Amino acid sequence: MGRGRFCYQEVLPFSAMLVVEFTNVGLSTIFKAATLKGLSNHVFMVYSYGISSLVLLPLCYIFYRNTKLPALSFNLLLRFFFLGLMGFTAQYLGYAGIEYSTPTLASAMSNLMPASTFVLAVLFRMEKLELKNLSSQVKIMGTIISIAGALVVVLYEGPAVITVRSFPSNKLSAVGSSSNWVIGGALLAAEYILVAVWYIYQTKAVKEYPAEMVVVFFFNLFACIVAAPVCLIAEPNLSAWKVQPDIRLLSILYAGIVGSSLGIGIHTWGLHVKGPVYVALFRPVSIVIAALTGVIFLGDNLYLGSIIGGIVISLGFYIVIWGKAQEEEDMGSERNESSSEEHRVPLL
Repeated sequence: MGRGRFCYQEVLPFSAMLVVEFTNVGLSTIFKAATLKGLSNHVFMVYSYGISSLVLLPLCYIFYRNTKLPALSFNLLLRFFFLGLMGFTAQYLGYAGIEYSTPTLASAMSNLMPASTFVLAVLFRMEKLELKNLSSQVKIMGTIISIAGALVVVLYEGPAVITVRSFPSNKLSAVGSSSNWVIGGALLAAEYILVAVWYIYQTKAVKEYPAEMVVVFFFNLFACIVAAPVCLIAEPNLSAWKVQPDIRLLSILYAGIVGSSLGIGIHTWGLHVKGPVYVALFRPVSIVIAALTGVIFLGDNLYLGSIIGGIVISLGFYIVIWGKAQEEEDMGSERNESSSEEHRVPLL
């Protein structure tokens, strides 16, 4: 029983979050190829949300047909609507920020998410923070180390350890003089702070309605409803909405089935099981995964900065996970002690 609980509480969430980050890197790669073929960001968002809703609707019926779920009240539907609105707004800000800057800056700004999520979780009392407590000190230190490791990957290139082919450097300094750089950075910062708020809000929603797949379905449904008029106004060219059966269609199907359905579903489950800070901490890992997959599948060079940053990120993860495990162990000990004291209290 203890081993099964450990697998469910520790091993399974860790493995699931890594899988999601791999799928997100794959989505970014396919989406990049699709946009080079002429796919519009606005078309991509509306269609991917719509496909995800169509995929999840029958799955919700299949998985929960014999489960008694809470009634869908107006307040609950309103909460789901705000989830969809925040998710779409964050994604829209992200695409706009990349247009003004580069994907490299987007990777750097994503390091805001773990820290901002941690601060929000503490403010909403979803994370226990006692500065005199060892577990809290460890979690703070691990979070800072993980963010620092991700910054090393993005900002420090170093010499090539594995050389496959040579390309001009695409680091931040290469485009730092762009006049739109500040605008892009501000939009990306707004995106990742909003995603942190979305994590907190979704964690509360899934606790109120403990059916992750239903929550994700309504998120995609309302995101599609919000995105449709906005993106139609932003992309009035009707020919852009006719997607050709090539990498463009593949990217939309991948995003709808794997990204918005499977990926967000696993994230929602992770929020329910481990909380928002744990899920947010895995975002910097995507930088390391992107570097490794670039070497394996795209023939990119592997630089010393990616190796050092990956080691630092791994160290930060280990520290945070140890801190959370220690905190849960302390909470379990406190519950056992309080239970023992209740049994020792005399009846008269």
